Amino acid sequence: MPSLSEVFVNSPLSPPASSGLAESFAPSQAIRVCHVSMCLQTGGLERLLVDFARFHDRKMFELQFIALAGDGQPAADIRSEGCAVQVLNDSLRIRKLRSLAQLVQHLKKRRVQIVHTHNTYAQFYGTLAAKLAGVPIVINTQHGGGCGESWKAQWQFKLANRWTQRVVGVSHDAARLCQQQDRGSQDKISTIWNGINLDRFTYRNSKPMPVAISVARLSATKDFPTLLRAVPLVLSHVPDFRLRIVGDGPERAKLEALIDELNVRSQVELLGERHDVPALLAESGFFVSSSLSEGISLTLLEAMAVGLPIVTTAVGGNPEVVLDGHTGRLAPAGDPAALAREIVDLCADRDLWSVMGTLGRQRVEQHFEIRQMIRSYEALYEELLAPARQ
Repeated sequence: MPSLSEVFVNSPLSPPASSGLAESFAPSQAIRVCHVSMCLQTGGLERLLVDFARFHDRKMFELQFIALAGDGQPAADIRSEGCAVQVLNDSLRIRKLRSLAQLVQHLKKRRVQIVHTHNTYAQFYGTLAAKLAGVPIVINTQHGGGCGESWKAQWQFKLANRWTQRVVGVSHDAARLCQQQDRGSQDKISTIWNGINLDRFTYRNSKPMPVAISVARLSATKDFPTLLRAVPLVLSHVPDFRLRIVGDGPERAKLEALIDELNVRSQVELLGERHDVPALLAESGFFVSSSLSEGISLTLLEAMAVGLPIVTTAVGGNPEVVLDGHTGRLAPAGDPAALAREIVDLCADRDLWSVMGTLGRQRVEQHFEIRQMIRSYEALYEELLAPARQ
């Protein structure tokens, strides 16, 4: 594995001889934390960053946010919370050395004490910039299943981990995959479950009607074709079954064509991007997901917060969220027949929906509340920074 100096052969950047950052802050001052992500556009990760800005301890921490590329509504939401936001590139095309130089300059100018990166690409550039700027602490959160499958992503992950003090998986499964992908950093890898803002979701319990809702970006990873292929199988047992899909994305045209091919246009609605998700959840009987990969799904948590039973695939962190037979049902991924069986069985046990919904809400309150998540990260910040401040 190359050294830091080898990575920057022929680079105009070089690390400072000594930053003195740790010694320049008195314990009474707010700790400066810079979140670094790939972008600040629509997505679950970006929603979490908005919640970091909204619910952090403002007396103890001063948060700032940098996106390598891509500006959107989350950036505006973060700014409205009084936190600084900088987007290094207007498009998703990143000028690598230029962006790295900008990031180093920002970290030095703002005298950042902790860099908190999100996922492998941001970790790679954020960690190198932190090293060059003399920032003493780097934390990385992996929001999906491990660091990625490509050799490049795994090489970047392993290299960045050499200068990262802690890698946090958003689920035990994500942490396990990270440990497998970099066995040399196993002692740095831990878990902090994602959380949601329960204030947005009033517990109403589900309505005992066979109307399922799914909320996700229309991407290949979410595997909506499996869900759509399950619909005719469900209809043969539950003729009044209906499915509403909330979200948009690159797979929409393919899904529209598949809906027509399966002749389920009158039973399936594609609602597109919506801003009234809590209300839509409250109007539904249960939540369904056919995803191929998950860290901790915020949409599952939101559905449980409203009081909906869940039918989802047993992938990633889903079994950590949904207790099979208690708050919902789990099915193998990529299997329309198995998914349909779980939906049919759930519809046959509607007397249990109220119990499942209550248990689901309680589980979110106990383990997946956003303030709990942020307090856990803030405790980690203080723990890791304490030696550097002595």
